[in-house]
Amino acid sequence: MADTPPHTPMMTQYLGLKADFPNTLLFYRMGDFYELFFEDAEKAVRLLDITLTQRGQSAGKPVVMAGVPFHSVDNYLSKLIKLGESVAICEQVGEVGGKGPVERKVVRVVTPGTLTDAELLNDKTEAYVLAVHASERAGKSGGCGLAWLSVTEGELRLAECSADQLPAWIARISPSEVIFSSELPAHLLHLLSGVRVKSERPSWAFDSSLGQRKLLAQLHVASLEAWQAQDLVQAHAAASALLAYAEHTQGRSLTHVQKLRVERNEERIDLPATTRRNLELTQTLRGEDSPTLFSLMDTCMTGMGSRTLKRWLLEPPRERVLAQQRLDAIAALQGEHGAGVWRNLRTALKGLGDVQRISARIALRQVRPRELVALGLALQRAAQLPAMLSESADTPWLKTLCKSLVSPPECAALLQAALLPEPSALVRDGGVINHGFDAELDELRNIQNHGDSFLLELEVRERERTGIHNLKVQFNRVHGFYIEVSQGQLERVPDDYRRRQTLKNAERFITPELKAFEDKALSAQERALSREKFLFEQLLDDLQQFVPSLSQVAWALATLDVLACLSERSLTLHWCAPELVNTPGISIMRGRHPVVEARLAETGGSFIANDTQLGPTQRMQIITGPNMGGKSTYMRQVALIVLLASIGSHVPAEACRIGPIDAIHTRIGAADDLANAQSTFMLEMTEGAQILHAATSNSLVLMDEIGRGTSTFDGLALASGIATYLHDKSQSYNLFATHYFELTEFAATHRSAANVHVSAAESGNDIVFLHEIQPGPASRSYGIQVARLAGMPTSVLNHAKHALAALETDAQNTRAQVDLFAEPPEAIDTGPTPLQAKLAQLDPDTLSPREALDALYALKKLLD
Repeated sequence: MADTPPHTPMMTQYLGLKADFPNTLLFYRMGDFYELFFEDAEKAVRLLDITLTQRGQSAGKPVVMAGVPFHSVDNYLSKLIKLGESVAICEQVGEVGGKGPVERKVVRVVTPGTLTDAELLNDKTEAYVLAVHASERAGKSGGCGLAWLSVTEGELRLAECSADQLPAWIARISPSEVIFSSELPAHLLHLLSGVRVKSERPSWAFDSSLGQRKLLAQLHVASLEAWQAQDLVQAHAAASALLAYAEHTQGRSLTHVQKLRVERNEERIDLPATTRRNLELTQTLRGEDSPTLFSLMDTCMTGMGSRTLKRWLLEPPRERVLAQQRLDAIAALQGEHGAGVWRNLRTALKGLGDVQRISARIALRQVRPRELVALGLALQRAAQLPAMLSESADTPWLKTLCKSLVSPPECAALLQAALLPEPSALVRDGGVINHGFDAELDELRNIQNHGDSFLLELEVRERERTGIHNLKVQFNRVHGFYIEVSQGQLERVPDDYRRRQTLKNAERFITPELKAFEDKALSAQERALSREKFLFEQLLDDLQQFVPSLSQVAWALATLDVLACLSERSLTLHWCAPELVNTPGISIMRGRHPVVEARLAETGGSFIANDTQLGPTQRMQIITGPNMGGKSTYMRQVALIVLLASIGSHVPAEACRIGPIDAIHTRIGAADDLANAQSTFMLEMTEGAQILHAATSNSLVLMDEIGRGTSTFDGLALASGIATYLHDKSQSYNLFATHYFELTEFAATHRSAANVHVSAAESGNDIVFLHEIQPGPASRSYGIQVARLAGMPTSVLNHAKHALAALETDAQNTRAQVDLFAEPPEAIDTGPTPLQAKLAQLDPDTLSPREALDALYALKKLLD
């Protein structure tokens, strides 16, 4: 059998690079294309719908390949990232023309969690990469370490939690990608099953000691005590792997990541994943981006403002100081009767570049020329804002923001001096560096643009110097530039002329000056482009020192953008400033659901406002009324008003007073989770159990139709038990909607509960929903009337009417007086069973194998 021929030099190079990225698509640069080979090519064809080809052979096998044009690579990267793929970008770094293939190396890796390209990122959403670590012995209550960051944000976050809290943390962070150790315990790995993009890393990358050293070096400090992070050992291990992975993908250190935040549960109002979903904060129940609370509120002028607003909505602080600072700032910006500077501020921010992401790309040396021009314009505009805000900046927080807006003047001056006002999109195209910034570049450009005038000027000068009136300065492709002198004028040729070519009737010469011009002219374009690249890299070097101050400017601009946005929303939507108090309670006068109200306004409708009073004397409302009457809308609006007040925003109400809040829990709607083998009722009970275990006296709880996923008696019994637990044990603020009219008796025996109902009126066979919350229980659910509105056949409705009448008559005749809310009788203690007694006598640590086997047989005998 003949020996297998070796791979070609290029395929040998490719396979060597591919070996370092076995699970990543490798884009291998060849001229004007990025090529993929073998399995990568076949996979790319499926994902990108491109053409699969074959070219030649390597090691005796056809080379299967597919390619994408380099100038449109961002479109293909975007598709792959959305599909959860990662891509290694391999560029030519060596000079063309030597022996063997051109030197290539992977310059960066594009993954869903480490995106930096503007074309691949959503302006309004951060892409987070999260590292999860836990020791092998971590059980349900064992410690897990979390570390996460957005590469374009410049802030690293740490947290530690128990294993059973991990899903809640993942839902809260909403990472685009999760990295984990190859030795992560199986039960924790299962908890990551809902994450779309996961990357396994070697266990040695999760080193707590190395992680602590990396954090100290990253922050340029000697201790982590300022953040109270010195003892977060598991989080240090996660940070070790996270920083190494992020640096690996970017191909360099993350010099712009110089902020650290330690997240702790007690610092934020808890918004579980179910709450975020049910309140439709950033996505509708159908998974769409609009209409949501965020889509209604986001009128920010910049992408960094939109991202900041989203973070405020999803991370409301428990401590009221920050929320009050925001409210004070909004009041200052609005001035009297809304005539403050907020309008001018929004005008100034309109069209501003994304300073936050541009700063990060400067640090990563991935920034493009036009982004730097946008940065320069943003800095100029930012420098004008403190004067604009001078009259309004009478609050400490606004004064702090104004100080942060001032960047080193040298930075803006450097950008203005170095870059053309309208540069090319890419450095490789030239036309980036400003005129007058570099003498050598100006000379090369002058040669390119004014070569003919130089030759004419030289010809005139040489004619005057030599007296040869028919002297000519010319050029051809074979001999380059030359001075041509006829045979009759050769005696006048100066000594510095050097013969280049002899013709029949003339001689051609060159002078040192013309030779120098020739050298420059023939390579001027190439040298000018090379010089521009060099100057641009030098510019990036000079800008590195300004990255920390640029990050501060970005923070201030984003914060002002959000405050101006909240000022505008408050006045446009007729919201009021809430009062944040330390006394317990929720008091809302004429509250409205902001999203529903906005949707009704689009069609000319009006929203019916309602009051809400919850406090020490009334902690629970039992809400009854017809389907479609507005029970769920009312409950959600209370939660949204509490959330908005907690972030420091005005709220959709005429007046609002909110006491301390530590969580907002919701159990709303009917759904199942078949992928995790959970039926509708099982999911309902699971979410209900989570709320009962977590709710405290400062929590707001929304329970909508709990117990409806099973039989009537089962559901009623469970609903009564849950209501009793929330009232007696949790003592939280509860909005409890139900169709079990038996539960309306709850208020009679529980002093902190009250009945309210959503009003409706019948008109013949029709029903009119009044959407008004009134005291007392409802008398009917109007289910048949709602079925008529849904288009049910008349025969079905008639059947239902007769059946309902019979059932109601039977229930009235046979109804037993059952106290649903009485305490259950205590279980009779009969003492331990013989089996339990025998087990209690055993000490497993002292038994020999033989004794353990004998004990097992004895226990089995007792069981039988």
